[in-house]
Amino acid sequence: MLVGQAVAQVVPVRRQEVVSVIRQSTFTRERPDHQTVPEVLAVTADPALADRLRRIAAVTGVPLVVEPRVPGRAVCRRAALLLVGADVLGDIAVRALPGEGGLPAGGGLPAGAGVVVVAAGEIPVAVRDAAAVGAERVVLLPEDEPWLVDRLAGVEEPANGGVVLGVVGGRGGGGATVLAAAMARCAGSWGVPVLLVDADPMGGGVDLVMGAEDVTGLRWPELATVRGRLPPGALARALPFVDGVGLLSWDRSDLAAVPAAAVRAVVASATRSADLVVVDLPRHLDDAAVAAAEACDVVLVVVPAEIRAVAAAARVISALRPVVDDLRAVVRGPAPSRLPASAVVEALGVPLAGELRSDPRLAAALERGEPPALRAREPLTVFCRRLLAELTSFPDAEAAGGRVENRVR
Repeated sequence: MLVGQAVAQVVPVRRQEVVSVIRQSTFTRERPDHQTVPEVLAVTADPALADRLRRIAAVTGVPLVVEPRVPGRAVCRRAALLLVGADVLGDIAVRALPGEGGLPAGGGLPAGAGVVVVAAGEIPVAVRDAAAVGAERVVLLPEDEPWLVDRLAGVEEPANGGVVLGVVGGRGGGGATVLAAAMARCAGSWGVPVLLVDADPMGGGVDLVMGAEDVTGLRWPELATVRGRLPPGALARALPFVDGVGLLSWDRSDLAAVPAAAVRAVVASATRSADLVVVDLPRHLDDAAVAAAEACDVVLVVVPAEIRAVAAAARVISALRPVVDDLRAVVRGPAPSRLPASAVVEALGVPLAGELRSDPRLAAALERGEPPALRAREPLTVFCRRLLAELTSFPDAEAAGGRVENRVR
């Protein structure tokens, strides 16, 4: 596969916009002594190979420095990954021999960094010498470019992904989108890195609920062709950002669906960029909706405490059970028939996540363009903060800040 084809796998239709975002990222980092140290170090004296590696690194957004010969041990040791060109591999392997005064035997290159040998064709000697430098793999270009893209993209990824919280209405108009937006805003107000993903093309747009319809950034139509692994952080930087929340919604075009592969790629990238990903799910599950639901650690089903709403929610839950391990109900009340929340969850066969009482002021505020959970003491804000505290180990508003432990309880 050629570099251009690899780009098509990981960059959306508005390629220049995302590539521009990627290239704005820092390509070297500062040491205390103000010397720059590469995130990924490539060692090759072959200009064509060096150029190819630079283009692959640009696709993944990973900092790369190319050197024609192996630099000092300190620089090598601090590199996250070493790419060794087959053109210099023989010299490195010879220098690795005892008594040559070069790099240590039994590994060629300093410990502390992964080593990948990169060749531009079938070179058997490269395979043979790879062991001498402790290489994890020999990559033959262009055939192995997809593997190399994934390997480079993984350099900056956090070890643990973010929590993915799905929200779906038990019936139409049940308030799921408002709850999803409120959960995201509350987490964002604590300083938690959060992305809100609108996976319901027929829902009217969560950007309207957030008051972000005029905020610039990518929407689903620009990401419909995404496949595979997105560059680290590129998605979050390219999306609209409002009230501490990165937002992926639909535009006002006629696009009514995106491929499941695009949804998987986007949600996977979101979990690498944020501690919390809130997904507004549709009630009717097509392949894309299933892909989004499968990624969720927990799905909240919003159910008004009404007989017909419970009957509708039972069908939604039945459709979700094969793909979601953790389903919980949020019961909205009060019920005209005084149907208790305990009876609702008993009928649905799922645990109760919480009871949310209605707030007559909320609908009016939304019509005025105000986002939900705008005020600390309104019922929705109080409910979301309590629910986030119960579902996750995010700190509260006073303790929040920076990256946090983010496992679902």
